[in-house]
Amino acid sequence: MLLSSPNVFLLMMRTVRTKILLANGTVLLLLGLVLGWALMNIQNLGSASEAILSENYRSIIAAENMINGLERMDSAVLLHLQDREQGLRQFRTNQNQVSQWLARAQDNITIAGEDRVLARIDSTFDRYTAQFDSLLQQPGVYGDRPYDDALMPAFQEVRSAAGDLRDLNQQTMVEASDRAESVATWAIWSVGGIGVGATVLGLVISVILAGRIVRPIRKVQTATQKIAAGDYDVSVDTDANDELGSLANQFNEMAAELRHYRDLNVEKILAEQQKNEAILQSIDDGLLVVDGDYSIINLNPTAEWALGVSHQQVAGQHVLEALRNERIFDQIQQTIESGEPATPSQPTDIFTVERNEDTRHFQFIVNPVRSPSGEMLAAILLLRDVTDLQELNRLKSDFVATASHELKTPLTSIGMSVRLLHERHEADFDSRDRELLEAAVEDVDRLRDLVNDLLDLSKIESGRMEMERAAVPVPLISKKAVGLLKTQAAEKDISFDVDVPDELPDVKADLNKVTWVLTNLLSNALRYSEPGSPIQIEARPIGGSVHISVEDHGAGIPYEYQSKIFDKFVQVDGSQAPDGSGLGLAIAQEIIHAHGGRIWVDSTPGEGSTFTFTLPQAGSTVPRPSS
Repeated sequence: MLLSSPNVFLLMMRTVRTKILLANGTVLLLLGLVLGWALMNIQNLGSASEAILSENYRSIIAAENMINGLERMDSAVLLHLQDREQGLRQFRTNQNQVSQWLARAQDNITIAGEDRVLARIDSTFDRYTAQFDSLLQQPGVYGDRPYDDALMPAFQEVRSAAGDLRDLNQQTMVEASDRAESVATWAIWSVGGIGVGATVLGLVISVILAGRIVRPIRKVQTATQKIAAGDYDVSVDTDANDELGSLANQFNEMAAELRHYRDLNVEKILAEQQKNEAILQSIDDGLLVVDGDYSIINLNPTAEWALGVSHQQVAGQHVLEALRNERIFDQIQQTIESGEPATPSQPTDIFTVERNEDTRHFQFIVNPVRSPSGEMLAAILLLRDVTDLQELNRLKSDFVATASHELKTPLTSIGMSVRLLHERHEADFDSRDRELLEAAVEDVDRLRDLVNDLLDLSKIESGRMEMERAAVPVPLISKKAVGLLKTQAAEKDISFDVDVPDELPDVKADLNKVTWVLTNLLSNALRYSEPGSPIQIEARPIGGSVHISVEDHGAGIPYEYQSKIFDKFVQVDGSQAPDGSGLGLAIAQEIIHAHGGRIWVDSTPGEGSTFTFTLPQAGSTVPRPSS
C-alpha cells in the first residue's frame, strides 16, 4: 500500500534524479567549463580564418566572373563575325562586366603577388579590347583570319591571367585552412585530454552508484541492439515506477511505432518522396500529380504558372475543382480509369495561357503511375511549353499558304495551255513528243493537286475552313468511303471487311470532310497492301466518342517514322507505293482535330498498320481546337 502511494512514487523519482545529479553534477560542471573555454578559443580561431578566407573568396568570385565574362566576350567576337550589331552589343555588355569585376579584385588585394597578377590582367585585357576595336574600325587589319591570328591569342592570354588570379587565391585559402586545421587539432586534443580525465572520474563515481539504476538501462540497450539489427518484435519488461520505468514504457511505445512503420515501409516511401520532389522541382516542363481519388498531390513551379494556381491553394483539392478545366480533367479521368496513357503517340492537346501580357502555348499529356504490382497509384499531367514551335509553325503555314496561292493561278494557266495543246495538236507530234506532252499534263495535275492540298491544309490550320457539322450516321461515312474505292480494290483483288454496326450513335461531323479522311486512310491501305489481302474497317463507341479504325496487312510503318507520320511532307523511305505529296495524313489530322477528335497509328513493321481516329458523339460537347 505504501509503495503504491503517490508520495512514494514522487520520492522514488526524486531519489533517482538526486543520485544522478550528485554522481555526475560536479564532473559535468567541470566538463562544461573546459568545453566552454575550448569552444570560445575555437570560435575566435574560426572567425579569424573566416576573415582571411572571405577576402580570398571575394577575389576568387571576381576571377570566376571575369573568366565567364571573357568567354562570353569571345563568343561575342565569333557572333560579331556573323552578326555585327548583335555581336558588338554582347561584347560591350560583357566588357563592362569584366571591367567591374577587375576593379573589385583590385580593391581586394590581400596577398603577395596578387597585385602583379592583376596588373597582367589589366594590361592583357586592354590589349584584347584594343584589338577588337581595331577590328571594328579596320575589318581587314588582321587579314583573312582575324580571330585565329589576333583575337583568340589575346583572349587566351587574358583568360590565363584571370585563371592565375583564381589559382593564387585558392592556394592561399588552402594554406590558411591547413594552418587553422593544425591549431584546431591541437585545441581538440588538449580539450580531449582534459575531457577524458573528467570522464574517467565521472565513471568511477557512476560505477559506485550505478547498482539498481543500470539494470533496466541494460535491458533497454539489449532491446535497442535487436531493433538496430532489424528485429522490431521486442519489448522491455519492467516494474519500476521511476523515470527508468517511464523510459522503458516509452521505449516499448517506440518499438510498436517502429513495427508499424516497418509494415508500411515508411522509410522507403519517404526517400522516394524526397527524390521525386527534387526531380519535380527541377524539371523545366510543368508537372502536376493527381492521386487515384483525383486529388492534387503536387505540382512544380512551371505548372503553377501555366495553370494559374499555387501549390498551397490546390494541394489536396479535387483536380476539377482546383483547375476548372474539363479538357484536362477528362484526360486525367481517362488515364486513372483505364490505367493507360490518355493520349496516343501523337499528343496534340494544346491550351493557351495569356497572363501579364505574355502568351504561352502548352501541350499536355497524361500518363499513369503504377506500383511494381501494377496497381494504379496516380496520374501525371505533363505540360510542355511549345510557344516557340507554335510560332514557327504559324510562320511556316503563312509562307506555305502565300506561296501556294501565288502558284495556283499560273499553274491553272499552264495546265489549260498544255491540255489545249494536247487535245488539238496531238496528231502533229511524233510518239516521243506525245510522251513528253502527256508527262507534262500529269506533272501539272500533280502540282495542282499539291497546291490545292497545301491551301486546304493552310485553311484548316488557320481556322478559315468552314465545317458544316451535323449529326451523321457512322455507317453512312463508311459506305461513302468504300464506294469511292471499290474499283481500285477490285483491281488489286482486295476486299473491305466492314464492321460498323447500324446502332452506333451518330457523330457530330462534317460528312464530306470526314469521308475524305476515311477515304484517304483506305487509299493508303490499298496502296500498301498486297493483292488478295483484306482491309478491316471497324467503328466502336468509347466514352463520349466513336472510334473508327482502318487496319491493313501490308508492310507496316518503321518505328522511326511512327512518331512523325502525321507531319507535313513525311513519306516512308523505301516505300513500294506510288509517291504522293506527303500531305494526306497531315490534312486528315487537322480535319479530325478541328472536329475535336484524335488520330493515331499502331503499326508493327512487316505485319501491317491500324489507323484510328475519333469523332465526338452527336450531343456531346466538342472541344474547341487549339491554334
